[in-house]
Amino acid sequence: MQAGSVSDVVGHTPLIKLQSLSKITGCEIFAKAEYLNPGGSVKDRTALGIIQSAEKQGLLKPGDTIVEGTAGNTGIGLATLAAQRGYHCVIVMPDNQSKEKYHALEALGVELVKVAPCPFANPNHFYHTARALAESRPNSFWANQFENTANFEIHYKTTGPEIWEQMGQRVDAFVSSVGTGGTLAGVSAYLKEQDPKVFTLLADPMGSGLYSFVKSGKFEAQGSSITEGIGIMRLTENFKKARVDEAVQIHDEQMLSMLYYLAQHEGLLVGTSAALNIFASYQYALQNQGKGLRIATVMGDSALRYQSKVFNPQFLNEKNLKIMPLIHS
Repeated sequence: MQAGSVSDVVGHTPLIKLQSLSKITGCEIFAKAEYLNPGGSVKDRTALGIIQSAEKQGLLKPGDTIVEGTAGNTGIGLATLAAQRGYHCVIVMPDNQSKEKYHALEALGVELVKVAPCPFANPNHFYHTARALAESRPNSFWANQFENTANFEIHYKTTGPEIWEQMGQRVDAFVSSVGTGGTLAGVSAYLKEQDPKVFTLLADPMGSGLYSFVKSGKFEAQGSSITEGIGIMRLTENFKKARVDEAVQIHDEQMLSMLYYLAQHEGLLVGTSAALNIFASYQYALQNQGKGLRIATVMGDSALRYQSKVFNPQFLNEKNLKIMPLIHS
């Protein structure tokens, strides 16, 4: 394949069968390698969808500035595409994210603004800070990935159809965590249009309120997580479009056990959200052991984006986290 620009190679990522986990569970578990997008994550799709939508509406023109609040991956996706399309980027992030993300953004030439982590209701939250910056600067466009449904639409138009075709139009379940809701919403909507029996499972880290919302209609959270970019405490416009059948909570110890297992048994260095997604898929497969279900999930990014944390014994000790062997491994 010859590409005219970096935008042309967003999407069409491989779907990898997780051989050892499939053998253990008697189900077929597949994971979409979104870390192979040019900016290194599933958020490249979101960035492309938002930019294309804004260009179509006349909201972006060469020389303009894209402003976004992000845990990092959407910012990297936006900056990757902006560099080629003639836009500047201002990225607002919490100051507790992995240093690998900051380094990547700095290399891409963005203006990086770090803010202290705080509840969404606080006006200093990275989301509100990004909006205020966009409103205060001329020729600026606020990407607004949480509420901009171009996010949902790009996954409905690309990610969902790719999974459906790559799995030979036979999908029994789709598992995904939620950051903005775009991936789960777009994929679940598409897959259920093809087959209403597709079971959709939301995998939520501790500290997020989505598990509680699915179960009771209320946003309540317990505990905390070292995962980045997933788990929220509000209903976004993108997540409103998700078609969710069930939700599970995954602890950091479970996520880390899967992250290390995948490295050592599948040759896959996956990020924290990917390990969480795959643990939830594995757990669901075990509950249906031997039934031959075909389960799909998403590997949002690579462990190399978090290696200063997840491969750092000092960091893990500080968080009182131990790497436990995966059950049945």
